[in-house]
Amino acid sequence: MCFFYNIISGGFMIKDIILKLKNKILNGHDITIEEAKKLMEVSIDNKEEMDILCQSANEIRERFCGNNFDLCTIMNAKSGKCSENCKYCAQSSHFKTNAEVYDLISSCEAIEEAKKVEAEGAHRFSLVTSGRGLKQGDKDLQKLCDIYKDLKNSTNISLCASHGICDEFALKELYDSGVSSYHHNLETSRKFYPNICTTHSYDDRINTIKKAQKVGLNVCSGGIWGLGETLEDRIEMAFDLQNLNIKSVPLNILMPIEGTPLGHMQPLNPKEILRTIAIYRFILPKAYLRYAGGRINLKELQEKGIQSGINSALTGNFLTTTGTTIESDKEMIRRNGYEIK
Repeated sequence: MCFFYNIISGGFMIKDIILKLKNKILNGHDITIEEAKKLMEVSIDNKEEMDILCQSANEIRERFCGNNFDLCTIMNAKSGKCSENCKYCAQSSHFKTNAEVYDLISSCEAIEEAKKVEAEGAHRFSLVTSGRGLKQGDKDLQKLCDIYKDLKNSTNISLCASHGICDEFALKELYDSGVSSYHHNLETSRKFYPNICTTHSYDDRINTIKKAQKVGLNVCSGGIWGLGETLEDRIEMAFDLQNLNIKSVPLNILMPIEGTPLGHMQPLNPKEILRTIAIYRFILPKAYLRYAGGRINLKELQEKGIQSGINSALTGNFLTTTGTTIESDKEMIRRNGYEIK
């Protein structure tokens, strides 16, 4: 009787798979991509399966990351007229959107915002600029380096940067100016990437990450879910991040923007987002999995995500989409048993 049930019941079998993989990770071993893809069988409509998956992800997080929670903030330092055709982006010059257009901000503006978020409890502050990227000889490179030096002298907050595809010279200049971490997302899987952008390649992104690491920068890299990719695509991206030894992984959920080619996309099911978060914790047990743009798509499950592997967050306003307040995030984090670093 039990043997027969074991064969026909997917619910029984997937529970065993989840627990087996959890124990493998807790014993210090990485799971394979084939094993991770078995977790795709967890039904988002089966509460028992989802609860076991999420609880297991939380146990993995507790074992390898403890209860510390990290908060970072970003400032849109240059907006619009980007030459790249990333289909999700309001700032691309290829699409007609209502995104603001302005040139590089001043040091005074950056310092004012950095001091504000530092006083509110953020640990990291990043400037984000539109455009393909930075290379030796670009006029914005020296301006940005001067701003970072001023920020370093005026605040105690950790400095991050997000300036697209950069050459090694530009990344070394940023590092020497006080930047400790460079943000550069993979966005999606290698095989799905050509559906999202054709003005630069997946390898362009990977090469930027490797150059940033070479000059001594930590790298923050993740992606966007809900672009039309499959769960398998998300899992493949997670393994690319693992292979690149990425320790900070921002998890964005698409907020469709009118005027972009993806403006018509339907939001992901909140349970689908939750399942993917938990699977990412199985693949990246020691990483900071970071709530980023679009997490409001989780709706009432946002706190459940914090109990399913999330242990960091981008907080405040996110570029062209609305975020949350630092104070409300701190309340939610503490409510779920974390200590804010």
